[in-house]
Amino acid sequence: MSDFALLLLVILGVILLFRGPKVLPRFGAMLGRGVRDVRHAADEKFGGDEDDEPAAPQPQARP
Repeated sequence: MSDFALLLLVILGVILLFRGPKVLPRFGAMLGRGVRDVRHAADEKFGGDEDDEPAAPQPQARP
């Protein structure tokens, strides 16, 4: 298991221990919102439009 995954599990365990199970969905939602905002900001800065499909090539007319 990587160090990051182990650290994440420990943090979630501490939150669960001190705050209770009702807080975990809110914590997950906040974490997901933060990741979405970072991705959106990176797309704006670097111009990543991976969602757009490239235009299909047009067939050439024969003479």
